[in-house]
Amino acid sequence: MKASDFHVLHTVTDYTRYYGLPAPAHPLLTLIDLAQITGQVIPAPIVAQLYTVALKRGLKGTVYYGRQTYDFHEGLLTFLAPGQVVLADPSLDISEMTGWALVFHPDLLRKYPLGQKIRTYGFFSYQVHEALHVSAAEECLLEHVLGSIRHETEQPLDVFSQDLLVAQLGVLLGYANRFYHRQFLTRRLAEHDLLSRFEARLTAHFAQGANHPLPTVQQFADELHVSPAYLSDLLRALTGQTAQQHLHHALIEKAKLLLLSTSLTVNETAFRLGFEYPHYFTRLFKRKTGLTPAAFRVSAP
Repeated sequence: MKASDFHVLHTVTDYTRYYGLPAPAHPLLTLIDLAQITGQVIPAPIVAQLYTVALKRGLKGTVYYGRQTYDFHEGLLTFLAPGQVVLADPSLDISEMTGWALVFHPDLLRKYPLGQKIRTYGFFSYQVHEALHVSAAEECLLEHVLGSIRHETEQPLDVFSQDLLVAQLGVLLGYANRFYHRQFLTRRLAEHDLLSRFEARLTAHFAQGANHPLPTVQQFADELHVSPAYLSDLLRALTGQTAQQHLHHALIEKAKLLLLSTSLTVNETAFRLGFEYPHYFTRLFKRKTGLTPAAFRVSAP
């Protein structure tokens, strides 16, 4: 697909114009009733330089995000960050679509702490099949906050407008973050299955012979069909450690085994594990164990 095939939406006005909606009341934020959208919802690949939080119901068909697909069900909350690509199957039916979309420009948050904090919300970096499932009660709570945001956007702009909108947006995202972490607690069966598959792949990787590159979080995320951010957050929720910490632990345990059971030099051990530069291996080993590889080998009983 060529770059010219993509539609890039830079402003909230671009967004509303693209979908044939009325001009937004606020230049940096708009709240859209999705039942107002007619025609094909995403007729071409879209790259929006905007944040979008949306609750969609009644969609029939497939929406793609990267190589993954959205699975739309009742109460499915989705998040898009600037620069992410969305494409719909041509057969997508929106005739019965309902819900809402809150679209806002990063400039709205630029001078506020939320502008930095929003980058810590993992759900904005997730692939779309990892969307957030909300209960009816949670949906009502979000609707209440949206009502306050809608009311503020309908008021004449003054020196307080942006402060109030950002504060209310912070409340909405705070609830989303709570619901997201709740999802890890209420969907334990699926999450534990993912943990088991991650551990199996990690074991299989280190059971291989030599001359394999260092394992990466991206590699395991791709194999498990989730995003790196989702994998790390899930592992942290279940085990207290991120995906990177799991990889480092496995590397160090494999290194200890090689140092104690073979005559490989420290440099050879580093290469066997996949390090291009042995001093990186030595630095990581010392940071995790308090000893250099050579000192560990000598100190072992």
